[in-house]
Amino acid sequence: MMGVHTKQTVKYRCERYPSGNEYYYKQEIITHDTWENIESLQWSTPRPITRKTFLAKKQQGYKIEYVDIQKPPAELIPFTRDE
Repeated sequence: MMGVHTKQTVKYRCERYPSGNEYYYKQEIITHDTWENIESLQWSTPRPITRKTFLAKKQQGYKIEYVDIQKPPAELIPFTRDE
């Protein structure tokens, strides 16, 4: 099963930010041992994909997840000069 991913072993994710930006990723189930060792299975690091690919995979019936990222705005720290 090396390198062969099915609809059960791959997922596509869309991360949505308050700014309205969306980023698309593909993740695959990988193993650190053997496929028979369930404990060794985990999702791979997300790899960037295009919106077009994301929508095509959604149309084809692949697992899709939407994640709303709620990060607070950056805190502005004023720097003052001591003179």
